[in-house]
Amino acid sequence: MSTHPLLSTIRFLVRTLIKLEVVNPQRIPEAGGVLITTNHLSRLDTPLLLTITDREDLVAIVAKKYQEKPFFRWILKRVADMVWMDRETTDFAALRKALDYLRQGEVVGIAPEGTRSRDSQGLLQGKQGAALLAARASVPIVPVGIIGSDKVNQGWMHLQRPLVTVRVGKPYTLPEFDMQDRQDWLARYTDEIMCRIAALLPTEYRGFYANHPRLKILLDEPDSLS
Repeated sequence: MSTHPLLSTIRFLVRTLIKLEVVNPQRIPEAGGVLITTNHLSRLDTPLLLTITDREDLVAIVAKKYQEKPFFRWILKRVADMVWMDRETTDFAALRKALDYLRQGEVVGIAPEGTRSRDSQGLLQGKQGAALLAARASVPIVPVGIIGSDKVNQGWMHLQRPLVTVRVGKPYTLPEFDMQDRQDWLARYTDEIMCRIAALLPTEYRGFYANHPRLKILLDEPDSLS
C-alpha cells in the first residue's frame, strides 16, 4: 500500500472549497479489494472520490490523454496510484494492472462510461471493462453517484462554495463469469453496473439508462437506496 504525500491536502481542499455531502460512506469496505464504479461529470470527480473514504490504498483509472498534461499528471501521482488507460481501445494491459491492484486488496475506482458526460447528457452507455474486472478479481462492487460536480466551476465563478452530493450504494457482487456466453454476460452485467449507478442519481442524470427495465426494478426494490 502506498502512502501519498498530498492525499490529506487534497481532502482538506475538497472539503474547504466545496460543500461536500457524502451519503452512506460506511458502505465502502474498510479493507480488502473493492471496485468503485461511478458516473463521470468533471475532472474534479477523482479528488471527490479520494475524499469519501479514509482508506489510503487508492487506485484511480485515468485516461491516458491526461499524461500529456504535466501538472494534472504530477498531482494525480501524488494522491493515488494510477492506471493509465487508453479509452479508445480495449486496453488489456491497463485492465491487467488494475486487476493486480484488486487482487492485492486495494480500492480501484473506475468510470465505466470511459469519458466525461458533457452538456447535461446524463449517463453515457457503459463500457465492459468494469464488469470484466469485477468478474476476474471476484471483489465486491460499490456503486457511487456523483451529483453536482459538473456545476462546481460555475459556483466558483460566483464566489460560492458549490454543493456536491456523493451517494454510495450497497456493495454487491456479480455471478460467476460465463466463458461459454462471454459477450452476453459482459453486456448484461455492464448494464447491471450502470443501472446501479443510475439508481443513485436524480432523473436528469440517468441519461442512456433512464428507461432501462433493470433500473425500474432497482428503484422499486425496498430499501434499495436507503
